[in-house]
Amino acid sequence: MPPENLEELEERLSRPTPAVVDLMRVLPGDIIILGAAGKMGPSLARMAKRASDEAGTRRRIIAVSRFSSPGSAEELQSHGIEVIASDLLAANAVAYLPHVANVIYMAGMKFGSTGQEPMTWAMNAWLPGLVCERYHRSRIVAFSTGNVYGLVPVERGGSKEEDALNPAGEYAMSCLGRERIFQHFSQTRGTPVSLIRLNYACDLRYGVMVDVAQKVWNDEPVDVRMGYFNTIWQGDANALSLLSLAKAQSPAWTVNLTGTATLSVREVAKSFGELFGKSVQIEGKEAPDALLSNPYRSFVELGIPFVRDEELTEWVASWVSSGGESLGKPTHFESRDGRF
Repeated sequence: MPPENLEELEERLSRPTPAVVDLMRVLPGDIIILGAAGKMGPSLARMAKRASDEAGTRRRIIAVSRFSSPGSAEELQSHGIEVIASDLLAANAVAYLPHVANVIYMAGMKFGSTGQEPMTWAMNAWLPGLVCERYHRSRIVAFSTGNVYGLVPVERGGSKEEDALNPAGEYAMSCLGRERIFQHFSQTRGTPVSLIRLNYACDLRYGVMVDVAQKVWNDEPVDVRMGYFNTIWQGDANALSLLSLAKAQSPAWTVNLTGTATLSVREVAKSFGELFGKSVQIEGKEAPDALLSNPYRSFVELGIPFVRDEELTEWVASWVSSGGESLGKPTHFESRDGRF
């Protein structure tokens, strides 16, 4: 059954898998999450806390962010998570953070990066260096993006981790810069690092499927020029990301994190049309290439996502049609020039 309200949604997103509980039983040390107030950070922090509690392991889960949204810090605290309100780009902010054994780096800038290129590079490429200096003795999971690959022919089945990178636009280039910084410190300081190329998470309030569903529900045309995409239920993304703590190594380990299939925007739109009882307006024609990732390595080394694409489609349809909350943050997945 799909989540019916916000409380159920948050519970599902933060529900740890047995594998995450097992990991928290043996993983040494506390966990700090940098950039924890974004779309994915709060539920990931809650999952880490719930898994540690279920494992009977006492550890601090520390969430660091500016916490600019009212109530966001208090919500995390209500679940037993420590919060530190900090602008990580402020002078000496990173230096004053507590030392912990495990770091999850989620800070970054995407939306609004066009027109704010200097800030984008500072967040995505300079800040990682400060974090690596502070936490060079810690285990680090750093989030990246499948955008670093650039467009690839659809018939290839998605980019693999060893493929040459071809980022388009300053956002994707700055994300490659972020990866290179983490790789550099992993090589030169021996810091164990896992790099997570996520593409794209969906939690019913945002995601590519939500973007498409809202277009269909609102009788708006669906642009299919970026005709194919990958997605993964955010609860699965949270679990697999936490499991990647055990994969951190030097040199850095890199993995694509996404769902099990290459999805067609046109076909997904048609599915929503059938579920909503609405006609679908299609705009444009599919290009022969798209931003796609091959997730085979993550399936072998981390595990296969629990929530199937068909199930996620039904959940999104139920959520949108019932007036469920939206974060109002479209993914802009249809962008083909890397401008966000």
